[in-house]
Amino acid sequence: MMNTFQSLKHHFLISMPHLNDPNFEHTVVYLCEHTDTGAMGVIINRPSSIDFGELAEHLGMQMARPKLTSETIYVGGPVESERGFILHTSDRSWGNTLAVTEDVCLSASLETLEHIAAGDGPKSFLITLGCAGWEEGQLENEIANNDWLVCEADLDVLFNTPSDMQFSAATKVLGLDMSFLSPEIGHA
Repeated sequence: MMNTFQSLKHHFLISMPHLNDPNFEHTVVYLCEHTDTGAMGVIINRPSSIDFGELAEHLGMQMARPKLTSETIYVGGPVESERGFILHTSDRSWGNTLAVTEDVCLSASLETLEHIAAGDGPKSFLITLGCAGWEEGQLENEIANNDWLVCEADLDVLFNTPSDMQFSAATKVLGLDMSFLSPEIGHA
C-alpha cells in the first residue's frame, strides 16, 4: 500500500460542534508540526485568566513596555500545561526556535519571553501555556470522524484577530458560517 500522508503543518483545525471534549470545544488550533508519527499545535482562541504582566512577575522579569503587561496568555492545550509556548512572526528567532513556515515560528524558551518583556521581541506573537498533541494516526482518525474542519492558516486570523472572533474568522477562510452547522453528525 502506498503511503498517502499529507502534512497539515501551518493549518488551522476548527472544532466541529459535535466534538465532545471540553479541552477543544469551540477552538481553533494552529498546527505547528504534523508528521506521520503525530502532530503538535496550540489553541489560539482560548484566553486564560492571566496576562503577560502576571507571568513576567512570576518569572521575575521586568517589563520594559507597560503596554505589554495586558497581553493575554492563552490556554494552548492540555499537554504540558505549565510550559510556555510562543507562536510568533519570523522577524526574530533564537537558538531553539522552530521555523514552522517562512513567516511563523514557535519558541518555548525563557529567552524568548525575556526578549518580549524587554520590548525586543518579534513583531507579532501569541503566548500559550500548554499545547495540543496527537499520537500517530490519532489526528487523521479525528479528521475522518469529522471532529475537525481543516484549512490553511491565515496570518491575519492568527496574529491580528481578537480571540473571541478567531473561531468565526477561521471558518470564513473556508467560506463557512458555523452557526448553520448542527452538533449532530451524519454521513451521506
